[in-house]
Amino acid sequence: MKKLSLFLTGLLFLGIAAFGQTAIKLEEVRSHIGDSVSVCGKVFSTNYLPDTRESPTFLNMGAPYPNDSLTVLIWKNTRTRFPYKPEEKLLNKQICVTGKIVNYKGKPQIVIHKEEQIQIKD
Repeated sequence: MKKLSLFLTGLLFLGIAAFGQTAIKLEEVRSHIGDSVSVCGKVFSTNYLPDTRESPTFLNMGAPYPNDSLTVLIWKNTRTRFPYKPEEKLLNKQICVTGKIVNYKGKPQIVIHKEEQIQIKD
């Protein structure tokens, strides 16, 4: 019983460590490159490129592209797991995104790997 308790405690700790995210403001994303965060804001513009390699979907938060504060990227293989069209359903919505901020050509970006990384707040 003691071993089982220790095992379950270890799993709980690993789960918290793996999914624990720092909540930040959208204006702070540039200072959190490389960090796993949760950030909320409005999707001002979207773009789905079905005829481009990997068929990316872009969600631009904070302002319309190219002045957005954060780009949220959904590749084709992840997009197929969404029960809706992200570029349509999320446009003009307040959302929270969880993930690692990376620097792509001087701009902050979060790549989505599963639908659960996006929560609609409206």
